[in-house]
Amino acid sequence: MNDLLLREGGRLAGRTIAILMETDYFEPEILYYERRFAEEGARVEFLTRLWGQDSLTFIGHEWRIPREVDGDLEAVDDERLREFDALVVPSGMVSDRLRYSEDVAGQAPAVDLLRRAFDSPEVLKGIICHGMWLVAPIAEKVRGRRVTCHNNLISDVRNMGAVYTDQHVVVDGDLVTGRSGDTCHLFARTLIDLVAARAPRGRRRMFRGGGHGR
Repeated sequence: MNDLLLREGGRLAGRTIAILMETDYFEPEILYYERRFAEEGARVEFLTRLWGQDSLTFIGHEWRIPREVDGDLEAVDDERLREFDALVVPSGMVSDRLRYSEDVAGQAPAVDLLRRAFDSPEVLKGIICHGMWLVAPIAEKVRGRRVTCHNNLISDVRNMGAVYTDQHVVVDGDLVTGRSGDTCHLFARTLIDLVAARAPRGRRRMFRGGGHGR
């Protein structure tokens, strides 16, 4: 919700966390992220495929709560992508809907965004529960990496070449995976700790560019 106040001086003050959205999202999870990240001072930006519209309204899976989203994931170029401290693929049916592509020879825009995020180690990737569905078209990005997921997807992630790990939350470098929406509090806590431990975006750009000589 846009009326949430960000905590000044929080551990994530000045940081931005992007969350993908679609219909049949898991309301308890999304509401928790929205409030928990704001408590730490982070700005949350919801992104979806707008299909040429100014905004779209999505309906939650559990309580049928409507949520309007006006963030266009297709408008996120590489420069803007690197402004995100983390990109979250939530649970529910969000990833299944976003991986749809009308071009059977191409990738869905959300898949392309996630692929580019995997190519940007400065962007922390957070994927929970059925969110791993969005990784299926780019399975090479998780091949050999430790992940967890919903029990229904264990065979899927193994077929992707990932190493399934029986834990609620698994961290493998710049990739954080969670078991299910019911453990979103553990997943969010891990993301918060990892984002807080990283240098702010401006300093990361300075270090990547070599900084200023003395």
